[in-house]
Amino acid sequence: MSDNQHPFETLTPSFIQDAIESLDYLCDGRVFGLNSYENRVYQIGIEEQQPLIAKFYRPARWTREQILEEHQFCFELQEQELPVVAPMTDARGESLFQYGDFMFSLFERKGGHAPELDNLDNLLILGRLLGRIHLIGAQRPFTTRPMIDIQSYGRSSVELISAKFIPAELKTAYDSLAFDLLEHMERIWQETGTLNQIRVHGDCHIGNMLWRDDAPHFVDFDDARMAPAIQDIWMLLSGDRDRQQAQLLEIIEGYNEFYDFNPTELRLAETLRTLRMMNYAAWIARRWEDPAFPHNFPWFNTVRYWSEHILELREQLAALQEAPLQLYN
Repeated sequence: MSDNQHPFETLTPSFIQDAIESLDYLCDGRVFGLNSYENRVYQIGIEEQQPLIAKFYRPARWTREQILEEHQFCFELQEQELPVVAPMTDARGESLFQYGDFMFSLFERKGGHAPELDNLDNLLILGRLLGRIHLIGAQRPFTTRPMIDIQSYGRSSVELISAKFIPAELKTAYDSLAFDLLEHMERIWQETGTLNQIRVHGDCHIGNMLWRDDAPHFVDFDDARMAPAIQDIWMLLSGDRDRQQAQLLEIIEGYNEFYDFNPTELRLAETLRTLRMMNYAAWIARRWEDPAFPHNFPWFNTVRYWSEHILELREQLAALQEAPLQLYN
């Protein structure tokens, strides 16, 4: 690999198939890239078998121990017959493999479509599944994977963007707004008191769910971390306040059948939404040297993008000052 070549550029079809065949599979030459930017994910044709899904992890993002903790969480959920897509294991029970400079895992190919979150019955079903996931997630902590908090998702994101990406003409406005947001979120977090941090999916949006056989199946636990339970709930809410209120009631009704939701956590919903927005911008910024990112996010790092980002953050500052959703009938 040359000095200016990104590691993922070495993932040629030949290399990918060699990696899969190192596990005693026989590839049939079909390699299809799937929609994934943080890692690289492929559908691999296998002779006389169903295709497999191979995930090649981004070098230097997670340690081996952190990835194995994610896998172990999936296995715990799978053992309780929860509909999650866990990694496949070999004859020795291994789920994480090394080929060249890459760690990778294999998954069974699963079909399905995105859930219809406008259907309140679907939200009731999702709530039940999340309650079951969190019941198991609360049984023990991650020991190597980090927490979702203001420092890692907010402050470090702001520091990177302010130092290297925000245009000079917008820097004063961005820095002032970011300071106000971080101060406000710190106060909200402190006011909620000590909350139960559990293992959560961490990236619980419809792109990480497959709906089939009238039920959701969760995929991609790559962002699993320690966090309050509300982290896996707020992303399922959309629309105006009344609509979100109705959605929340359905989710929590199903959720509480298996795990008790702490209503105090509702105070953190807009804080976590704001942190996700900050972290998302910083995520693209941190990956900008990966050629896939300028290609797929051409609108990023323009004056227009940062102006709109500042506007969205201003709206979040207002949202943080509103009363949270409530659990009432």
